[in-house]
Amino acid sequence: MHYVSVEGLTKSYGVNPLFKNISFNINEGDKIALIARNGVGKSTLLRILAGAETPDSGKFRIHKDVTVALFEQDPKFDESKTVLENIFNSNNPIMAAISKYEAAVDAEDSDAISEAINLMDDLNAWDYETKVTQILSKLNVHHLQNAVSSLSGGQRKRVALAKTLIDIGFEHQHTLLMMDEPTNHLDVEMIEWLENYLNQESVTLLLVTHDRYFLDAVSSEIWELERENMYVYRGDYENYVAKKAARIESELSSIDKAKNEYRKELEWMRKQPKARTTKSKSRQDNFYEVEARAKQKIEDAQLELQMKMSRLGGKIVEMKKVYKSYGDLPILKGFDYSFSKGERVGIVGKNGVGKSTFLNILQQIEHADSGKINIGDTIVFGNFSQQGLVVKENMRVIEYVKTFAENFPLADGSSLSAAQFLELFLFSPDKQYTYLQSLSGGEKKRLQLLTILFKNPNFLILDEPTNDLDLPTLAVLENFLSNYQGCVLIVSHDRYFMDRLVDHLFVFEGNGEVRDFPGNYTQYRLWLKDNERKENKWQALDKAKSSGQSMEAIVAADNASVKTASAMPPTTPPPAKRKPSFKEKTEFENLEKAIKTLESEKEQLATQMSSGTLAFDQIATISNRLLEITNLLEEKELRWLELSELM
Repeated sequence: MHYVSVEGLTKSYGVNPLFKNISFNINEGDKIALIARNGVGKSTLLRILAGAETPDSGKFRIHKDVTVALFEQDPKFDESKTVLENIFNSNNPIMAAISKYEAAVDAEDSDAISEAINLMDDLNAWDYETKVTQILSKLNVHHLQNAVSSLSGGQRKRVALAKTLIDIGFEHQHTLLMMDEPTNHLDVEMIEWLENYLNQESVTLLLVTHDRYFLDAVSSEIWELERENMYVYRGDYENYVAKKAARIESELSSIDKAKNEYRKELEWMRKQPKARTTKSKSRQDNFYEVEARAKQKIEDAQLELQMKMSRLGGKIVEMKKVYKSYGDLPILKGFDYSFSKGERVGIVGKNGVGKSTFLNILQQIEHADSGKINIGDTIVFGNFSQQGLVVKENMRVIEYVKTFAENFPLADGSSLSAAQFLELFLFSPDKQYTYLQSLSGGEKKRLQLLTILFKNPNFLILDEPTNDLDLPTLAVLENFLSNYQGCVLIVSHDRYFMDRLVDHLFVFEGNGEVRDFPGNYTQYRLWLKDNERKENKWQALDKAKSSGQSMEAIVAADNASVKTASAMPPTTPPPAKRKPSFKEKTEFENLEKAIKTLESEKEQLATQMSSGTLAFDQIATISNRLLEITNLLEEKELRWLELSELM
């Protein structure tokens, strides 16, 4: 079923074309990731399809049975209403009943709860309510009676996401869900939950995201807006990178051939008399086509990050017995750490556990309750904060940059003017005279990065640096940070970004506890899963010993993965234990060998991951294999436990 048909769509802002004469179809079940540089028109295209903007030319058709849901980067609310009223603003009677029930529970009003329960029973609304409760819980949306105007930026984004997911659950079965950077302001657990949710739902998806792991998890093809055109790539992000490189190489080769032909045809044109025969007229027309092909430009301008880093001394930063609390909420409990030259540390943890507070204490923007923080004399912090640009209204880009300096020193000893430095960050001369409020979110992020790097910091603190940055800019930033000689501290929910850059993690576990984990984010998640698996296994063994139940019954109860024929009540003696069959004995022996082989492979791969010499594509491949091995081990060890009981 065709959901969307687009033909010859064109959109420009002033003299700047976003896309020109693009055509495409979206069919039921498609899961598409849309990528492009910032300012090329990704969000604008989504808004056109949602009916929020109009194209300059072209036409598009949405099937009459399809409902379009748009989740935007900057969600709009009725500021005079509560969170609850904004989420459940539909006229659907089931939505109204759930809204009444959630309000009663939130207010802890027993009479209202009883009345709401009766209404829910009458409408058979409990299945919907269960889904709503899951969405609100997983996205950490609470205090539904609070005014929307009192929410932080991250809270507003989560409320908007919850509203979108709840809405599509009540809409017509044919829904096109369009999402613009849905992972911004979500912690990693929320992102992983959202991945699973979108994969389980039968939804047709058009997605804009910079999170490459999320992109691969939820989409099956990639559309790229580039040079006013649309290019389609089937497969994952790695395939897109390879196919794009091949496309550009092919285009460059075609242009070279056209240039050679153009030189020959140009010589012929100059020699021809003014009077043209029919044959020569045809060749003349062809000449202009060749000329157009020969003069094509494959502009793949890359952000250039150059800076002259301040010298690092012997002492970097020392934190000794640092304590910090907000009332009864502990953030740090005796935190001890001394940073070394060139360290790359990732910071992870749920929202609200104190990651940003820690960064402020480190920079002495905020005071600790007790403890010492010694900063080296040569340390220059570069703080890329979530707050973004703090600017005056009606200021142009070039004027803003000149408030910092007229010239900027580079690593090679030379210097650049403010205008030249802006061009390195892909701000064309025309763009430099654009007002700041007219910049896209990603362009503001690029400008923020520029103002940080010109200070020549040797200790970079990056708090959610990937939000709003496009994928090409992210790739350049990653390459720059990989070769950066100073210290880097990164708070990010972008797992791909973290995996590529960090050597170890500060894991904020809550209640003031911070774990120093020796590895990247994927290794940490594998470690967590491995620990959980071991814990479950020992709990199963303990229960088996204490209760006398069969291992098959224990595994079925604890893991819901093995079906047992019967579970005898405690008052009934267990059935006599049967002897293992020959097939089971053979399986048991093979399992022991397989488990030993998998554990050996896992150990080898973990050693390779920690070597620090792998290319990033190798890291991604090994991480995937590690995850596969962990799942296989879990499956085989559970089966081994079952058979070992028989043995």
